[in-house]
Amino acid sequence: MIRIGMVGAGIIAAEHMKHIHQNDHAELTAICDVAPGAAEKAVQQYGGTAYTNFDEMLEKEKLDAFFLCIPPFAHGDMEEKAAERGIHLLVEKPLGLDMEEVRRKADILDQSGIITGSGYCLRYMESVQRAKKYLEGKEIAMVRAYRFGGLPPNVWWVDHAKSGGQLVEQTTHNVDMMIYLAGDVRKVSADMALQLCREIPGITTPDAASVNMVFESGALGHIDTGFFPQPDGRSSLEVLGRNFRLTLEGMDLTILEPEQTTILRGKGDFYKAQDDAFIRAVETGDRSLILAPYSEALRTLEVTLAANESAKTGQPVSFV
Repeated sequence: MIRIGMVGAGIIAAEHMKHIHQNDHAELTAICDVAPGAAEKAVQQYGGTAYTNFDEMLEKEKLDAFFLCIPPFAHGDMEEKAAERGIHLLVEKPLGLDMEEVRRKADILDQSGIITGSGYCLRYMESVQRAKKYLEGKEIAMVRAYRFGGLPPNVWWVDHAKSGGQLVEQTTHNVDMMIYLAGDVRKVSADMALQLCREIPGITTPDAASVNMVFESGALGHIDTGFFPQPDGRSSLEVLGRNFRLTLEGMDLTILEPEQTTILRGKGDFYKAQDDAFIRAVETGDRSLILAPYSEALRTLEVTLAANESAKTGQPVSFV
């Protein structure tokens, strides 16, 4: 049995705990959350021991892996402490808010030899894997995407210094899919504004953002995102190339070509697929099962933080 510790007991942690509990090869051994009662409530449902102090959990429990499901401002040195003990890690997105700090962590994790995954669960969708296979060797001209949705319930989320804003904390999933399908980005420029949500107490983060990208291949990219009042939440990604248009909406994939249109109706639980793959990787040592390793999540973070910088300075940001 793979003995797993959960750090954080909020909304996304609950999704992971459900899947760990369902996996016959894993055991949820310990749950830690600084909020009084949060870990205790989770333990009542899934078992294990509740903690409010990470270091105490680390000292008392013999763990094979950690799931870090905490806000980006709260990581501290948890990754380093896990790496010192050879504890494998799945770190929820975003990895942090300071690029140099995250790079330093990435080096430590790499040198430690532990298996690392990140929370970019959309990569595990059947439709995304099919899209990636279809795009191999194809010329891409443009990638277009958008995501519009409501305001998350976390009180820290509207504080730009703690969340990094919607692009960094939420729409990072969509940016990650753009990079996963079209390759690395070499230049970013962005505009952001707080337009319709000024009445929210303590808000310092923009509710609308528009980002342009240039990929290493020369393809152009664009993504819009916002959490202002709308009748519904929606997202889409479109890849346009020579004689094709590929669209991902929800879990569905559509490929339009001159002579045919292919539609794949996605199915399955991609969160479960992600967690099962991580557990299996820890069990067998097969790193190829991890579709979103820490090192690749770092590149996605770099693009979103660069967009924030561009919006702040009014200048594009290029990567060496």
